[in-house]
Amino acid sequence: MNSFDINHLVDQIAQTKARWLIFTVGQNTGYYASPNQYLDSLAGPGHTPERDLVLELAKALAKIGVRFIAYLPGEIKAVTSLHQVFGWNPDDQREFQRKYTTFIREYSERYGSLCSGWWIDGCYNWRAFPNSARDWPLWTSALRAGNPQAALAFNDGCFLVKHPYPLTPGQDFLSGESDGLDPTGPLAKDKGRPELIRLTAEFLDQLPCVGHVLAPIDDNGRWGHRGPGEIAPPLYSRDQMESTISSYSRLGIGLTMNVGIYQEGAIGDSTLKLLSQLR
Repeated sequence: MNSFDINHLVDQIAQTKARWLIFTVGQNTGYYASPNQYLDSLAGPGHTPERDLVLELAKALAKIGVRFIAYLPGEIKAVTSLHQVFGWNPDDQREFQRKYTTFIREYSERYGSLCSGWWIDGCYNWRAFPNSARDWPLWTSALRAGNPQAALAFNDGCFLVKHPYPLTPGQDFLSGESDGLDPTGPLAKDKGRPELIRLTAEFLDQLPCVGHVLAPIDDNGRWGHRGPGEIAPPLYSRDQMESTISSYSRLGIGLTMNVGIYQEGAIGDSTLKLLSQLR
């Protein structure tokens, strides 16, 4: 945590000419990259750090004109150590939602206008927490507590579950989770075989939020680098990436490229080289 080099990462991001960065505050480990007094009051110290890595990054990105979007899961099913303190209860998730959105609200208020949006994962329509049980206004209120203009996305798997639609009217952009990229649409796995979901002007005209696709482009298609070892090179050539970006741009679709990152805060060399060459 303390060895994470924010200046180096921000310098790399500047080379890519990216307009935004989605960065993970926490991801189902029970540990977070930003302090949270509310969680400390519930669970005691140890789950959050003294260093506010996320806020430091948001401030550094703002200086180079790059928007910061925060990532958090919308559930803690796998984090059994926090089930009791957050009130996780598959039979009734109202207490969990109240406590967890209070936890989120603290982050939102701390980041303020530096946080341009949120990408909330894990909004799966499963028995332990069906989307019909979600108090969507409670979630949107907490996420926008620090910035009323924050853009929100809630992810249920999106293209992977063949549901490329927003989960609530309060959603501003499509979560867009996909297995891979193609100039005419994202890829989703169906029984292990890639299937192309085409993004047409007709589809986007009926979509009640901004179109967006999120897909891994390096490290063998994984969503996070698991060392030791080097991050595997990009899955796509420069021509393939530029063709995809051009197609999506013409349709007004946002594209977020998931890339591996080392624990010290660096993008892989071959990935950075590709991204810095893109037009």
